[in-house]
Amino acid sequence: MRVPRRAAVTVRAFVAFSAILLAAVFAPAAQAAPAGAGVGHGECATPSVDRLQQWLVSGEGTTVPPTGSLLVPDADGTGYAAKVVFQKDEWHVAVVWLGNRFDAQTDLTGSAGFWLTYRATDDFYVQLRPASHWSGGDKWLTPIPSTGGKLVRKFFPFDPAAWTSLPELGAPPYSFASALTEARGLVFVGKTPNTLEFQGLRIDGYQPPCL
Repeated sequence: MRVPRRAAVTVRAFVAFSAILLAAVFAPAAQAAPAGAGVGHGECATPSVDRLQQWLVSGEGTTVPPTGSLLVPDADGTGYAAKVVFQKDEWHVAVVWLGNRFDAQTDLTGSAGFWLTYRATDDFYVQLRPASHWSGGDKWLTPIPSTGGKLVRKFFPFDPAAWTSLPELGAPPYSFASALTEARGLVFVGKTPNTLEFQGLRIDGYQPPCL
């Protein structure tokens, strides 16, 4: 028996719709994001501050802790903060790896700068260290003022006019602009006793990869 043309079209449409519906029902579920992948500036699966997992002291200067990670649970127990004490009148060093690995680097030429949420009992500095000139004190740096122990949030621009060097540490043998193209870490240095706590370090235009 011949099926009227209009009825045949209707049957074919119904069959096609049914196939789509069955495919949707029995299709495998989408895979969840891997642990620690993060969304936006959500924290990593392991301790981190603004997705930065490697806050370290290497034993340069007398510090508490003397070596290892600075990350500890924050006051309300919902996240982490990086804490370190510089103890003497000598140079101290605390490091943040921007890519969460020592051999990682990132191009920050499009970044306006970074927001730092911190407290400090004395003035200190932050150095921008490039991958090709990582070691040594002869780096571009910008001063970070004391907060008198109060928690503040302050913006530090990647404006070359805001960055300088210290004669005591030596002049950098490279330009500040070139350092931005291969930034490996921000390194906090200070020559006086200082109690430091970092609760945020957010870089404009850059999201660190969780490891």
